[in-house]
Amino acid sequence: MTKVLVTGSADGIGRETARQLVAGGHEVTLHARNDVRAEAALHAVPGAAGVVVGDLASIEETRKLAASGTRYDAVVHNAGVAVDGPRVETADGLELTFQVNVLAAYLISALLPRPGRFVFVTSGMADGGRIELDDLQRTRRRWNGTSAYCDSKLAGLALAYAFARRWPDVISTAVCPGWVRSRMGGPSAPTDIATGAATQAWLAVSDDAAALRSGGYWRHMRPLPALRGAGDPAVQDGLLAACAGLTGTDLT
Repeated sequence: MTKVLVTGSADGIGRETARQLVAGGHEVTLHARNDVRAEAALHAVPGAAGVVVGDLASIEETRKLAASGTRYDAVVHNAGVAVDGPRVETADGLELTFQVNVLAAYLISALLPRPGRFVFVTSGMADGGRIELDDLQRTRRRWNGTSAYCDSKLAGLALAYAFARRWPDVISTAVCPGWVRSRMGGPSAPTDIATGAATQAWLAVSDDAAALRSGGYWRHMRPLPALRGAGDPAVQDGLLAACAGLTGTDLT
């Protein structure tokens, strides 16, 4: 039995990932941003070991979420948001998409006792992203919510590569689930939600030799080539440094 935390598991791909892991006999902790969604998540995933609550749009709440000291065997960084409209800043004064999709994953990874595996759920839209280290929150560039989402997913992939390189004792991988029929993907998406969740569930717990290779990028159980914009160690280190500066938390 593997102990797994799945962030953003109150609905969508995260919830389906948790369901598949529970069905496989693993001890799964869910995550929701508030108590109402936490109760709904527990109802939707019978057999889950529990749920942690914390809004990833808050550095303080993200810290509290990670402060339990629980040692997981694997953490699936699934939580994410997309902004359709004007630029939104959180109470921390940070751009919402970047804070939830990138900064929260960094902070959880840095604060939790080091697990055996990280799985970062990214997106095919990362292909259209750019990591501008001097403008990660799009304060200088013209605001576009879709572009900000693409940037954040490329940055999430860079985090996966960075942890694989910095922490060789951790298997760190990333997944593109495809365009999935979910609340975010919409009903016309070509990929069913079970298929969209299967690869990250497999990477979190499998003893297959392929799943044990750190630094991989996957889609539907097949490896993808590294994206040039995320594979540069200098970009990875710059992103880690920026996240450390914004959170006041260095990697140990």
